[in-house]
Amino acid sequence: MSDHTHKHHSHSHTTDQNHSHWNEAASTYNSKFAKTIQQIIDEIQKYHEWIGVDWAEDSDSETEDSSASPKKTVRLLDYACGTGLVSRALAPYVTQSIGVDLTEGMVKEYNTSARNQGIPETEMVAVQGNLIDANKPNPPELAEKQFYDFDIAAVGLGFHHFDDPGLAAKRLAERLKKGGVLFIVDFLPHQHFPTDGEHGHKAAKTVTHMGFSQEEVKKMFEDAGVGAEFDYKVIGKGVVFDGGEKKLERSVFFAKGAKL
Repeated sequence: MSDHTHKHHSHSHTTDQNHSHWNEAASTYNSKFAKTIQQIIDEIQKYHEWIGVDWAEDSDSETEDSSASPKKTVRLLDYACGTGLVSRALAPYVTQSIGVDLTEGMVKEYNTSARNQGIPETEMVAVQGNLIDANKPNPPELAEKQFYDFDIAAVGLGFHHFDDPGLAAKRLAERLKKGGVLFIVDFLPHQHFPTDGEHGHKAAKTVTHMGFSQEEVKKMFEDAGVGAEFDYKVIGKGVVFDGGEKKLERSVFFAKGAKL
């Protein structure tokens, strides 16, 4: 998260920087950012009804005898998944989470964490891939049927690392079923993270956008065909990140829109 998030881009210098930084950061990411990760997980769970997906948990609320009928299938695409922040937050409400990340290190951490919790691959698994390479509209590693028709596609603090966030929104929209929801967590507009000196932030070089306003996100979603029922919510107090010797506080927003 923070700029310590996960990213995917068209293949470029930024992609290479992202890959090397996040691959290196993967093994210590969960422990280093435990408080920040938990803060965002708590907020996502608090507002899960607002996201607007017909969650799996809701199907059991009507009747006690839920065992008689199979559980409703609700599938999540967690893109730029990193170690699995969004997958963990939405796990109580979905039946399957598929994570995709640019770096093998993050994919390994995601899968190790899921297996350690006793969650089978059929319910939570990550693969390495890049959905937003401008030169590869249909990446072969993500061409199988399982990578389409999601109820929700989500990016947790990844959009500010993307070379082309508009392209990212379009590519993610293609993976949703009709009525499916694109959900993003990112920063409100802010000043650049310092990149060097005593308060330098190692991930700053992977940041390509200094946050997004409501107007920018709304246009991005509409252009991608996921502008139905659009909403943008600023989340409570700022989220604190480690910016070297200096703590950085960033305001975070949630945005959601449904595929037309």
